[in-house]
Amino acid sequence: MPLPEGIKRNVIDGHSHIGEIEAWPFYGIDYPVKPIVYDFPRTKDFIKFMDKYGIERSLAMSNYGIPKPEQPFSLNPVVMEAATSSDRIRGLLWVSFLPRDREHTLEALKHCGEAGIIGLKTTFLLGGNPNPAEWDEETKQLADMCFDACEKHDYVFHFHTSPGGASDINNFIPMVEEYGKRCKIHLVHFGGGVSGHIKLVPKFLQWVRDGYKVYTDTSWAVGFGARWLLVEIEKQGVGGDRVIFGSDEPWSDFMSEYWKVEGAPVSEELKRMVFRDNFEKLHGAHW
Repeated sequence: MPLPEGIKRNVIDGHSHIGEIEAWPFYGIDYPVKPIVYDFPRTKDFIKFMDKYGIERSLAMSNYGIPKPEQPFSLNPVVMEAATSSDRIRGLLWVSFLPRDREHTLEALKHCGEAGIIGLKTTFLLGGNPNPAEWDEETKQLADMCFDACEKHDYVFHFHTSPGGASDINNFIPMVEEYGKRCKIHLVHFGGGVSGHIKLVPKFLQWVRDGYKVYTDTSWAVGFGARWLLVEIEKQGVGGDRVIFGSDEPWSDFMSEYWKVEGAPVSEELKRMVFRDNFEKLHGAHW
C-alpha cells in the first residue's frame, strides 16, 4: 500500500470510530456544532480514510460524543456491516453497564460471536462509574454479563479514560483488579491527561508483572505521555506487548497520533510492536 508523505510505514489502527453523529450545542453553546469536522458514515468512507494514511487494517467502533445514551447503540449495525464487508476491518460492539441501557446492551450482546466482531466498548462519560464499589445489583449484573461475554469469546473490552469525573483512572483501578485476570481490558487514551499518565505508567507496568490482561493506546496522550510510557517499557523490560497504536479518528488526528510513537526515543523493534505486531498477536485469531 502506498505511503503518504510524512508516514514511514503502513500501520494497523487499533482504535477508530465509524458512523455519523449530529451537530450538538455542546457546553451551552448557542447553536449546534460539529467539532470533529468530518466523520465516516459508512464503510466506503472509512476505507477511504484508511487508504489516505496507508492503514492496512482497522478496529472500528461506534462514533459517539453527544449526550444521547442511545446514539452509539444505533451505530452497532454500521460497525457490524463494516466488519463483515471488508477483510481490513473488525469491530467492537457498544454496550453499557447502566440499567437504563439494559435492553440495548442485551441486544448488543446477542451479536457476540458473530463474524467480524472482536470485542466490546463502553464509556462512563454518559453516566455511571467503572468502580465496582459504586454499582448497585442491576449494574453489577449487566457488567458481569459483559465480562462473561468477553471471557467466553476471548474478546477485548475497551474503556474510555479521561481525567476527572467517573472516567478518571482512579475509578478503573478496582475494576481492573477485579476482572483483569480473566478478561482482556484495554484502557483507551492511557488514562487521559497529565494526571492520568503519571498515575498509570507505574501502575500499568506493575499490572503486567502481576498477570493482569491490560492493554492501552496512546491516543489523546499529552506531550510526554506516550514518550514516558515507551521509554519506561524499554527501561524496565515489561509491557512492550501491551501498547496498541490507535488514531481515535475522527476525534483525534492521525498524523499527530502516529508521530507520538514514530518520534519517540525508543527502538525500532518497540515501534514495530506498537504499530502492528501487538495488534496481530492480540487479535490474530479473530481475523
